[in-house]
Amino acid sequence: MLRFYSLMWWLALPLVLARLWLRGRQEPGYRRHWSERLGLYGRRAANDEPMTIWVHAVSVGETRAAEPLVEALLKQYPRSRIVLTHMTPTGRATGKALFSKHGARLVQSYLPYDIALLVRRFIRHFEPRICILMETEVWPNLIAQCGRSEVPVVLANARLSERSLRKARRFGQMMRDAAQGISLVAAQTEADAERVRALGAANVAVTGSIKFDVVVPTVALATGAQLRSQIGARPVLLCASTREGEEELILDAYRQAALPAGTLLLLVPRHPQRFDAVEAMAVARGLAVQRRSALNQAGASVAGETRVLLGDSMGEMFAYYAACDCAFIGGSLLPLGGQNLIEAAALGKPVLIGEHTFNFAQVTEDALAAGGAERVANAGALMSAAARLLDDADGRAAMGQRAQGFANQHRGATARTLALLPPLAD
Repeated sequence: MLRFYSLMWWLALPLVLARLWLRGRQEPGYRRHWSERLGLYGRRAANDEPMTIWVHAVSVGETRAAEPLVEALLKQYPRSRIVLTHMTPTGRATGKALFSKHGARLVQSYLPYDIALLVRRFIRHFEPRICILMETEVWPNLIAQCGRSEVPVVLANARLSERSLRKARRFGQMMRDAAQGISLVAAQTEADAERVRALGAANVAVTGSIKFDVVVPTVALATGAQLRSQIGARPVLLCASTREGEEELILDAYRQAALPAGTLLLLVPRHPQRFDAVEAMAVARGLAVQRRSALNQAGASVAGETRVLLGDSMGEMFAYYAACDCAFIGGSLLPLGGQNLIEAAALGKPVLIGEHTFNFAQVTEDALAAGGAERVANAGALMSAAARLLDDADGRAAMGQRAQGFANQHRGATARTLALLPPLAD
């Protein structure tokens, strides 16, 4: 099966590269660093550190989740460097924003496509001592080549939904071999651990979610405070990390909702290539729109007649949470699996979330049980819940405190994960 999988990769490679080029029309970052995706890195740069730790974080969410672990690894192993790999330009940009302060101790690259030859090139070039995959990244050839090169593979902050487990089982023995090739799985919840064991992994521990350990940057709080001053005293409903198909529902419901006077909709699509399309949706509905990027000009503010502020910046999600009064977490109105609500909770914001949260099932249920989050059935219910919260300062503050307490209660996954690594990394 692995040979067939590899053959399919080789046959598909021209189409994959063509798709990459086409995606580059909307996101130019996809047209940069092509050689890295093919395992071509030129001359090996001098490395003064005796140990290289490879961390793979596919995109923005995984990269932000990896921050506490990367910082802890650099601290625990002061004579090491991190090679941080991604699959998307937005993930790479997020990594640069988070870790550029570490200079040569953190090197970024795209992950090579999952073809044995390309993965071998990567391993030969960087010579990692250990490979840490964040969350759900299981690549059969990558794991097989790490095994042949005696590079232990760790799946950290691991989560696996029932849907993902069913998809993985379609690959039969190949996926079981990949799971068995993982040296350690640090799972977010016991349910995740059970599903990973069912896939074939042997060494599985429950460590919790590393995302609870993310420290809110002081600069993000300052940016959020500045943004709030540009908005003014009006109520702010944030709809964060929305996905395709959701914005239309949200905008239609917003137009019809009985929200407190002047309520501003702060709308932040998850994917930057959709910023223009989402702005057009709002304009088509007769809603006055401003873009966050325009507020970077000195003295700029949100006009009184503006109904929608489009969050068209990267790396400012903490600032958006800091600037809002309550937050809806996107990807959950439609069957897309939801997004991470921990950042909003950590900032003490009341959280609203839809019914489709299978990618973050346990953390969502825990937040609901703690009283820091409320589930809404549809966009209309979202606006009704937001109206109630925005009109009740005391109730909103109490719910935000419960959300923050929930987030603080679950810290410590980074330390628990790190404690399992020394036998592998030393």
